[in-house]
Amino acid sequence: MNLRERISEDLKAAMKSGDRVRLETLRTMRAVLLEKEIEKRGAAGGMTPEDEVATLTTAAKKRKESIELFTKGGRPELARQEEQELAIIQEYLPAQLSAEEIASLIREAIGQTGASGPADFSKVMPLVMKQAKGKADGRVVQELVRKALGAG
Repeated sequence: MNLRERISEDLKAAMKSGDRVRLETLRTMRAVLLEKEIEKRGAAGGMTPEDEVATLTTAAKKRKESIELFTKGGRPELARQEEQELAIIQEYLPAQLSAEEIASLIREAIGQTGASGPADFSKVMPLVMKQAKGKADGRVVQELVRKALGAG
């Protein structure tokens, strides 16, 4: 069962259970995926599972940014709703890498590139992100790469 089918099945279950937050979040996710699928029509291969994950990762990132803004703006009720939506979206994303796993990828990339300092950030970061695509937050990776290279 692919991601879109899984979301559709879960959408039906949410309708039956009356879980409004889950229902609305799943509808939004389905709409975003459909929009992306329409955008990809005509492209060689159409929509891939990687495209689906990237689309949901973007949706999760938007929720994280909204949580941050609502918290700073003194709107905890809106931040709480975004947190609930984020939790639902994350159920459909691959498991996130731990800090230790990211650090291991960074050490491997530093070894491959021969990086020795902050100036080599642009050599290391793309390699790490390629390995961690969809499995780690770019900000976290960036922070850990900077620390590993002695820039942070």
